[in-house]
Amino acid sequence: MEWSDEGTIIGIRQHGESAVILEVMTRGHGRHLGLVRGGRSTKVQPVLQPGNAVALTWRARLDEHLGEYRIELLTSHAARLMAAPVALYGLATIAALLRLLPERDPHPGLHEALSVLIEHLDEPLLAPALIVRFEIAMLSELGFGLDLVRCAVTGANEDLTHVSPKSGKAVSRKAAEPYLDRLLRLPAFLSEGQGARQPAPADIAAGFALTGFFLRRHLYEPRGLQEPPERARLIELAARIH
Repeated sequence: MEWSDEGTIIGIRQHGESAVILEVMTRGHGRHLGLVRGGRSTKVQPVLQPGNAVALTWRARLDEHLGEYRIELLTSHAARLMAAPVALYGLATIAALLRLLPERDPHPGLHEALSVLIEHLDEPLLAPALIVRFEIAMLSELGFGLDLVRCAVTGANEDLTHVSPKSGKAVSRKAAEPYLDRLLRLPAFLSEGQGARQPAPADIAAGFALTGFFLRRHLYEPRGLQEPPERARLIELAARIH
């Protein structure tokens, strides 16, 4: 078995004395693991860093085997990301989310979203909002998408201010008024037509609260998992940055 693809490195762990097991979010083969012989050498280590974009060829005798990677660096992001705390915690948060995907299950949309996110992950005023959007994309890919473009009560697509915790659907300001204590706040940057606006600190906090609620309900709690601690640290950093 053999295939070639492109992807973003999201994890690495030692294997034996000189090899590593590399975890890559690929364009056409999803989250995929493979062995890199000599991956701990001083020549190869700088290539095999989380966040780097790589071209890779995977080979194995049988499809179900771990297989081996041959790697070529396309774009080095690691040094830039390592210099920014928000990028380090952001990448760890995203990698933990991606590990909830079934291995080898293609998600080309998430691969593209990850590639865009990596480009801006060290920009502290932009990265938190992009991470919130990535979490929404993850929910959608796993079948728990939120409907944030029209009011669940009136069908209107304007002045959407809240989200129903039961349905995951948006609610307009007027329809939300009698139920404010039961609804989640929908920040402006997630409303249709608000993508270009610089999010306020309160909106960033509301965005993480919104996605965190549904991530816990649909992804973490059913698996008996806790949120990754890096996510809480990321939220703290985002609040200080803004």
